[in-house]
Amino acid sequence: MSQKDKTTIYDISRKLNISAATVSRALNNSNRVSTKTRDLVLKTAKELNYQQNSLAVALKSGRTFNVGVVVPLINRAFFASVIRGIEEELEPKGYHVIICQTHEDADKEARQLQALLNTNIDGVFISVSKTTEDLKHLEAVLQAKTPLIFFDRKKDLKGVSAVSIDDFQGAYDAVSHLIEQGYSKIVHLGGDRKLNIYEDRYRGYIAALEAHGLSTQNLFTLQMSSTIESGIEAVNQLYDSKTDFDAIFCASDYIALGCVQELRSRGIQIPQEVGVVGFSNEPFTSHLEHPLSTVGQTPVLMGKMAAQVFLEQINAGKDSEPLEKNVVLKPELFTRSTSLKKGTV
Repeated sequence: MSQKDKTTIYDISRKLNISAATVSRALNNSNRVSTKTRDLVLKTAKELNYQQNSLAVALKSGRTFNVGVVVPLINRAFFASVIRGIEEELEPKGYHVIICQTHEDADKEARQLQALLNTNIDGVFISVSKTTEDLKHLEAVLQAKTPLIFFDRKKDLKGVSAVSIDDFQGAYDAVSHLIEQGYSKIVHLGGDRKLNIYEDRYRGYIAALEAHGLSTQNLFTLQMSSTIESGIEAVNQLYDSKTDFDAIFCASDYIALGCVQELRSRGIQIPQEVGVVGFSNEPFTSHLEHPLSTVGQTPVLMGKMAAQVFLEQINAGKDSEPLEKNVVLKPELFTRSTSLKKGTV
């Protein structure tokens, strides 16, 4: 269909015998139009295949009604669920979500943020890559007076809000659970502690050991990628180094799954000989032959909360001071067969 053949508000007004101004108000959800009229206009607009001019709407409102969500990996259920939460909160309010993934590459992250800014994006949600150290590309978002909201992984940057779970408490609860089940030689397989989430999980691990009177000297801890292969390799390293251990607290479910696979291949009984707890509550964890104990991160709620913080800031106007909210959600420990040596606690 050519530009001149496109349906306009005047076509709708002629069909309904109402003014173009009334049609415009109805399409823009104005409270000056009755619900009955608005519903009739929307129904007719759909029948005539009317499409609003997004540029005209943006010029009138000062908004594009587009937001960007930047994640390290789109194929992880956690990030997909956060995006779902953001969409569920923003789509009813007319926003469209543009998704970018960095593949843990800080340079790619910087290019994607610049591309989003070039489209006059209304806001950016980001979980930073593990290689992000230089914050200039994040500061550029603030300089453009565009709301920037961290979720899960964050950096210490003034004027930026963040929504996360209490990773310290999640780790503390997981390790305390292992200790209460009778495990005393607990090793920790974590992620790169340059990222706040893995540093906090490590600190929670140490704090739980100390709180229960266990030594924190000569502990076996590793920093690794969040992959099944890393978990398999770590278990091999534990046995190769003749490390004395009876439980493994993993900073990710993928590492934990690798641990479980390798332990079982060696004939190790889980949880009788070795207990395993992961982190994230990935969907697969409850469907394994031996369901995996893990810490849940409430990702959909995290996305919804991040969206609410964005709406609060965008509705305050571009000239308002940037919000600097720090929303910390409560983690949930799921105790399953890989750690329940004594049964339900």
